[in-house]
Amino acid sequence: MVPLPLNEEFSSKNFSFLGERGYPSVGGWGLRVKVRYFTTLRELAGRAEEIFELENNACLEDLIEIVASRYGDEARRYLYANEGQKTIDPSVRFLINGRDSRMLQGLKTKLVDGDTVAIIPPIGGG
Repeated sequence: MVPLPLNEEFSSKNFSFLGERGYPSVGGWGLRVKVRYFTTLRELAGRAEEIFELENNACLEDLIEIVASRYGDEARRYLYANEGQKTIDPSVRFLINGRDSRMLQGLKTKLVDGDTVAIIPPIGGG
């Protein structure tokens, strides 16, 4: 076992082993969120998942905007209902640690260190 350095940066007020949802946390340094992609977004990103570092008070809506900005116009058309507007397409689902964001606080759901957000594509049928 390697001890943590004893300085202000690693003091107990800044380093918490369990975050708000019981995941390892890094206190005031921001948060890391894993995003899982499927179908179109997976193709745009060129990967199945990715880690984002966000501000401590980030919510799901902030993360969606970052993803849309990173992957351009095609990602925006996929995620947003109307081009040029900030209305998220209601057929796209967002799961935070396996829970539908609509059952939490929707787009305003605060993210915490260690969360996994899956962006689920629209499901068609007929």
